[in-house]
Amino acid sequence: MWVLKPEDVARIRFAFSPLWELVASLRTLQDPARQSVHLPWIKAVRPRLAELDLAELFALIPPKGYLADFLTPPPDTPLPDFAAELDRVRLTPPDRVATEARHVKGTDPAIIDRIVADPAGAVARVTEALRAYWEACFAEFWPRVYGLLERDVLRRSRQLAQGGAKALFAALDPAVNWTGEQLIVDRPWCETGGLHGDGLVLVPTAFYWPSVAVMSAPYQSTLVYPVLGVGTLWEQGPPPAPGALAALIGRSRAQILLALAEPTTTSALAGRMSLTPGAVSQHLGVLSDGGLAVGMRVGKQVVYRRTPTGDALAAGSAPVS
Repeated sequence: MWVLKPEDVARIRFAFSPLWELVASLRTLQDPARQSVHLPWIKAVRPRLAELDLAELFALIPPKGYLADFLTPPPDTPLPDFAAELDRVRLTPPDRVATEARHVKGTDPAIIDRIVADPAGAVARVTEALRAYWEACFAEFWPRVYGLLERDVLRRSRQLAQGGAKALFAALDPAVNWTGEQLIVDRPWCETGGLHGDGLVLVPTAFYWPSVAVMSAPYQSTLVYPVLGVGTLWEQGPPPAPGALAALIGRSRAQILLALAEPTTTSALAGRMSLTPGAVSQHLGVLSDGGLAVGMRVGKQVVYRRTPTGDALAAGSAPVS
């Protein structure tokens, strides 16, 4: 349970983390039945695992229960770079590595003992193992995961701006309850009290889905929650465009208009539509000129959404049979 003062609520921020997804995916590999939604990814990467040494990672990331927090430092920017996150893991103090390794239960005790005996060497090996695993099994899939997480952050940010903390937390997850002062998370968790003056980070996740997770001191207070729409993550290509809409404005523009049901960026649309960013930008320009979409600046990015006219046109089209 966290007690959030008004200044804490004002410091709520969203971020998503390639490293968190990478670490959570190692749990997915150990218990595929828990997350059958990711079976297409598991089937794609399983043949590649034989060339990797993941023993120490699996020891620190058991199928359930506590996993070593130093592997998932809370994101310090809205969209951290994987290499920068990996550097943060590499710089973890050895005593913290040893302490957290001792807390992990249900894995090979001999490997845990080896990590505790030489935490400096262990963090170097683990960092390298994460890098190799990322390159072999995750980097090519990250744009797809990125697009899903980005859409969720944009949706939740708008929800927070329009309805405040009450609306945000009410829709976040059934395990999260906001009383107006206390944020109660239904997870085994020993801390009770206020935040630490550095705000609360909300991190959507596809690979820890459908669970929530929390982190606190000595880390920044962080709540990891399941992303919406995870069932669409491994769909091949964009949804089919309704025939009437496609005939009216073109199939690619129709698909983009449908995708703009949730605010998103040009780069995320390009990945989702399997088009170049330049092509998506041109289509968005036509949709904007026609009054069907509008761009708005959020930080350093321009986010596009449908206008009410665009909503009406999308809703009034019948799908192709």
